[in-house]
Amino acid sequence: MDLGACYTNQSFVDDEGSARASARRLNPCAANGVVLNVQGLRTAVGESDIPPLQCRARFRELLLGDQPCQSEDRVHVEFYVNENTFKERLKLFFIKNQRSSLRIRIFNFCLKVLTCVLYIIRVMTDNPTQLRNTCIKCNSSTQNNEINWELIFWVDRKTPVWAIQVIVASISFLEAMLLMYLSYKGNIWEQMFQVSFLLEMLNTVPFIITIFWPTLRNLFIPVFLNCWLAKHALESMINDLHRAIQRTHSAMFNQVLILICTLLCLVFTGTCGIQHLERAGRNSLSLFNSLYFCIVTFSTVGFGDVTPQIWPSQLLVVVMICVALVVLPLQFEELIYLWMERQKSGGNYSRHRAQTEKHAVLCVSSLKIDLLMDFLNEFYAHPHTQDYYVVILCPCEADSQVRRVLQIPLWSQRVIYLQGSVLKNQDLLRAKMDDAEACFILSSRNEADRMAADHQTILRAWAVKDFAPNCPLYVQILKPENKFHVKFAVVGSFPTADHVVCEEEFKYALLALNCLCPATSTLVTLLVHTSRGQEGQQSPEQWQRMYGRCSGNEVYHIRVSDSMFFREYENKSFTYAAFHAHKKYGVCLIGIKREENKSILLNPGPRHIMAAADTCYYINITKEENSAFTVRQEARQGKNRSHCDILNSPSGLPVHSIIASMGTVAMDFQNTSPTGDTATLAPPTQNGLGSRRPSIAPVLEIADSASLLPCDLLSDQSEDEAAHSDEDVPSASECMKGYPPNSPYIGSSPTLCHLLLHKAHFCCLRLDQGCEHVSHEDAKAYGFKNKLIIVSAETAGNGLYNFIVPLRAYYRPRRELNPVVLLLDNLPDEHFLEAISCFPMVYYMLGSIDNLDSLLQCGVLYADNLVVVDKESTMSAEEDYMADAKTIVNVQTMFRLFPSLSIITELTHPSNMRFMQFRAKDSYSLALSRLEKKERDKGSNLAFMFRLPFAAGRVFSISMLDTLLYQSFVKDYMILITRLLLGLDTTPGSGYLCAMRVCESDLWIRTYGRLFQKLCSTSSEIPIGIYRTESHMFLPSDSQYSVSSEGWSDTKEKGEEPKILTRSSSSSDQSENPLLRRKSMHWTRRLSRRAMKRSDSSFFSSLPKLSASRRSEREELTELVRNRMQHLGLHTGFKDVTNLTASDVMNRVNLGYLQGELNDQQNSLSYVLVNPAPDTHLQLNDVVFLIRPDPLAHVPAEPTTRGQCKESRPDTPELNRV
Repeated sequence: MDLGACYTNQSFVDDEGSARASARRLNPCAANGVVLNVQGLRTAVGESDIPPLQCRARFRELLLGDQPCQSEDRVHVEFYVNENTFKERLKLFFIKNQRSSLRIRIFNFCLKVLTCVLYIIRVMTDNPTQLRNTCIKCNSSTQNNEINWELIFWVDRKTPVWAIQVIVASISFLEAMLLMYLSYKGNIWEQMFQVSFLLEMLNTVPFIITIFWPTLRNLFIPVFLNCWLAKHALESMINDLHRAIQRTHSAMFNQVLILICTLLCLVFTGTCGIQHLERAGRNSLSLFNSLYFCIVTFSTVGFGDVTPQIWPSQLLVVVMICVALVVLPLQFEELIYLWMERQKSGGNYSRHRAQTEKHAVLCVSSLKIDLLMDFLNEFYAHPHTQDYYVVILCPCEADSQVRRVLQIPLWSQRVIYLQGSVLKNQDLLRAKMDDAEACFILSSRNEADRMAADHQTILRAWAVKDFAPNCPLYVQILKPENKFHVKFAVVGSFPTADHVVCEEEFKYALLALNCLCPATSTLVTLLVHTSRGQEGQQSPEQWQRMYGRCSGNEVYHIRVSDSMFFREYENKSFTYAAFHAHKKYGVCLIGIKREENKSILLNPGPRHIMAAADTCYYINITKEENSAFTVRQEARQGKNRSHCDILNSPSGLPVHSIIASMGTVAMDFQNTSPTGDTATLAPPTQNGLGSRRPSIAPVLEIADSASLLPCDLLSDQSEDEAAHSDEDVPSASECMKGYPPNSPYIGSSPTLCHLLLHKAHFCCLRLDQGCEHVSHEDAKAYGFKNKLIIVSAETAGNGLYNFIVPLRAYYRPRRELNPVVLLLDNLPDEHFLEAISCFPMVYYMLGSIDNLDSLLQCGVLYADNLVVVDKESTMSAEEDYMADAKTIVNVQTMFRLFPSLSIITELTHPSNMRFMQFRAKDSYSLALSRLEKKERDKGSNLAFMFRLPFAAGRVFSISMLDTLLYQSFVKDYMILITRLLLGLDTTPGSGYLCAMRVCESDLWIRTYGRLFQKLCSTSSEIPIGIYRTESHMFLPSDSQYSVSSEGWSDTKEKGEEPKILTRSSSSSDQSENPLLRRKSMHWTRRLSRRAMKRSDSSFFSSLPKLSASRRSEREELTELVRNRMQHLGLHTGFKDVTNLTASDVMNRVNLGYLQGELNDQQNSLSYVLVNPAPDTHLQLNDVVFLIRPDPLAHVPAEPTTRGQCKESRPDTPELNRV
């Protein structure tokens, strides 16, 4: 009973320890891992009828409803019992455990090095004469022998040295036997006959024997052979070291280490062996002389001043040379192989350099020379990145072109190529991704499966974010539906690094705006490229100098309080600041960002008041920090200075030329610059004749409340102003303004658009097939009043949605909406049809541009723009630059069939744009080609800008926008500004890009600066550039002549230089408009004189043949089109010229029947002027790019009626919107 009480008291004290102690005390057999329960103990003491007391430690578990303290029997199981044996524990300590085995190998290496040091000490303290007096064998040796063998077998070993060597040998012997025991695997002889074991026994066993046999203490033992054991221990130590610290080491480092150790061991073995053997000769060698001999011998120099004298040492030299000839070539071969492999893989980026220098990493799946040069030229174009290193991480081996470029001194010191995968942490560690300032991940757009290419890009972005979460990512994505994956990866841990460019989003938005605002692609491309505006400045042609100078304009930013440009306009309206900054400094203010609001607003309008903390975004040749300011008084004679003199002024800074050329902008004002905070522009004065000139209202510092009226979201004033209703335009009862209900992908920005009240049926979207709702089967049957926009694409991808949205934006009048026809190779899916079914006048049909029937059926005769999108299936060609072959040939065919049709083509490679609208033996095109080569040799990033198709905005390549991603590293706002310009993102209060055309009644404005004031004072619009089309004369070639025979004969009789007919950009002659500038054509005239040296008779004899051939070609094309239209059942209706309808006239123009239409288009050129000077003269049909304020925020105070040019009066100029 006492025993039970004792057990109960102990069980109360502790739940685990006391109860188990009682169990072991009552039942000793429970100590083997079995814990007895309380019920068994109570039965053992005879208290089975007494209920057990509950444990206090179990009280909380009982309250929580857990199991009571009584439970079933538990068995303690031990695992890995076999590892608890003595042998396994020793093996774990000496072999398996990385850190302990590393310590053992370091200790073993130190022992071997110590034995070599002891041998050297023994040699230096050796005294052969003392050896002859004490050695038991020396007295019996004969002095007449040439070789004293006793000196070879016996040495003079001092007792301290012998004692240390015995201790070291004993330790080494025990270690060797222990390792042999632990690594025994059943074959003892294999381990015993290993070279390392034999060397160990040779250098340790004799020393142990001398302990028991003292007379052998002076026996020679080749201890210097321990250097080979030290080499083996060092290799094992390096391997264990890298295993212990969990870092991969370079195979190149190991091989170099092995080679160095091998050389040292050979030299050390030969030195010690020769020195010892030469002791037996007449002239013994010192240790230094032996080392000198070995170095001279192994280096194949062989001076011969020190040589071995006896045959044993000579035999040793022969053996060592044979060993060196076998071992060293093998080591060098392995080293060279690893070096070549390292050259292919690129080696590593130094950790020390990564911590002391800045670098960026470029990750690509395949590296082409064009991609590399575009990246390097744009990345190093900014002064901020001049000290950066670029590490290229690519899984493929660099081709010969890339290797040649990287060997150029300009790039070899700053660009490092590493072959590796982003998905491997080892390769990311080689590139030092965790220390990188940025990581650029580019997709392979030449892949046949673009979705798979995006998936690889997503994995790369995730891998970089997993390895280096704080490294900013700059990612290029092809498909818009994959964009949110990368955004999630970027925003997850580094919110400020949201730099993603979706190729299809930008591509289709640019192509759509090209149909509304001509050459938008050229404008955006020039803005996102870094240039100094020096392209074409040596050209004799004025348009190339103007075009090249204006191409240097870029977007920059600065705070108002820090700006010399905008500081004086604090507390004034945005429109006032934009006008006066352009007038005074020549900079174009396009956007603003509040300090408290992180969103950028393009042209917020006069409502926005400039604050000191605002960030201004402006277009200029260079940023303000790199500009110099010179205050000058305006010279009155500057009014008559021509624009050509301004562009060629001695000063290279735009502010000098602008200040010096003032007068044309401010000639109507009494005060041309604000003198204080309250200064305003004075009303215009009258001229000397007493008649009042058409006036331009001043730009107000702060807009009055009368001009800030609310805007009705659902109203469309253009429909109210229209006096007639078009049948093809959906009425107000059928359309509304709202947000599209269905987005084809995640991440698309909602945009207010014109929508149908009721979605169209899927069958009604098919243009070439009638249905129960619509019976029309071609574009002619629909009777569209506005011209069509045709898009030729391979598939209806989600990016095509971004082409439709800008064409149906809410700010476009409903009566100006153009029908959109999608010419697709493949049938679209239902998700895409669901997304476009809510837009008015959007249709699709199956066909291709290489099929004339498809073009005629989709209404190419009634189209204003034809957009040819690059096909994905042709992007991957076996030969480089051949991916555009089919597209170029098809576009050339359409150009010959429909010369007046505006064709906008997307190409894979920008270099192929020289084949667009190709004309053989065209001297002017050849001159432009030479100019392009010259600019490329100068290092220009825009060498292709002078190609006529690119300058006119008729060709575009998405690779031109790669620089947008590169430029975002320095200007992190460029992607957002570009998206706002293209309408991909909409921010409340932010404006949008549009265009206006200058008609004849607007020429009284005269200059771009006055137009800037006119727009800012009336509609608060900000102009940013001009798209100009002007006549030009091209040299006659075999396929084209623009020389008039009448003009030739007249000038021939008068003895003057023959004149070449040119086409004006307007419908009237330039002589009727004296304010228009006359273009200088010195370069072309000089080239023309060379071509006109031919005989007059032969020249005029070729003209009738040419006219006949051209008429025959046009007749053949006309007959071809007529036959196909009759076969398709389409109406032709142009047999009699006198009975032509408006539709027939359009058909004839498109087919090239009107005389001179082909010549007129080929004799004109177009180009873009970004932010031209204020005194740039306007020309007829100039298209001005505008940033219009958000109409949802306010409307102009006095909206003018938008009619035709002929209906507008001079005092209220008509600015026709394109």
